[in-house]
Amino acid sequence: MSNSGERLAVIVGGASGIGWASARALAEHGCRVVIADVNGDAARERAAELGAPHSAAAVDVTDEASVQSLFEGLSDEQRTLDIAVNCAGFSNVGLITDMPAEEFRAVIDVCLNGAFIVSKHAGRHLREGGSLIHISSLNGRQPAAGMSAYCAAKAGLSMLTQVAALEMGPRGIRVNAVAPGFVHTPLTAAAASVPGVVEDYVGNTALGRAGTPEDIAEAVLYLCAPGSSWLTGEVLDINGGAHLKRYPDVMGHVMKLMEQA
Repeated sequence: MSNSGERLAVIVGGASGIGWASARALAEHGCRVVIADVNGDAARERAAELGAPHSAAAVDVTDEASVQSLFEGLSDEQRTLDIAVNCAGFSNVGLITDMPAEEFRAVIDVCLNGAFIVSKHAGRHLREGGSLIHISSLNGRQPAAGMSAYCAAKAGLSMLTQVAALEMGPRGIRVNAVAPGFVHTPLTAAAASVPGVVEDYVGNTALGRAGTPEDIAEAVLYLCAPGSSWLTGEVLDINGGAHLKRYPDVMGHVMKLMEQA
């Protein structure tokens, strides 16, 4: 991505993991970055690490008023939005027949409803030629026992991305998603702590390694760059070839751990 000219980028969920790696990468390539996160203190700490002119904001993607305020605040400051990256998400584990409905809804609310709300309000403020990027998942195309809510949310996010690309295309706004495989982040730390899970992931990845947040940040950079100016409505699989094999038996490893407890 070119360093010429300062562009404004908002990273929702930017205080950790893939969001933080994306914020650093965009800042390094000349963007003025707003790190927005449900953890406002963490967002402010990260913005301080980047230094001026970068800034922070607290935002909850399940609260439309919060998201609306974030993006309208940019207009109030007469700042033109060039890039919005939505990294907000979380998962849980449980069989469909055992999972409380409210736990299913909680994942959908953040990962899918939240993505809709971000799309709605970012889409109102992105300039012509701007870029909206969602962080999806391998689970958008590959099912996993025990992960019904996350898989359903990310599959829905793929279609939301395509519909948003159709609707925003006439304004020159590109909408894409990146679908990572297993990446070491705070989101995946709980799964990684279960014996056998990481080994199962890596064993079913063609390139034989887990991903890093920086791997995904490179894809985000590409989707913001002039070289991707004719690319929209795409979900990029960045997973080391994990989609070519089977999804790891995460639930099986969890059940085995519970039996040993």
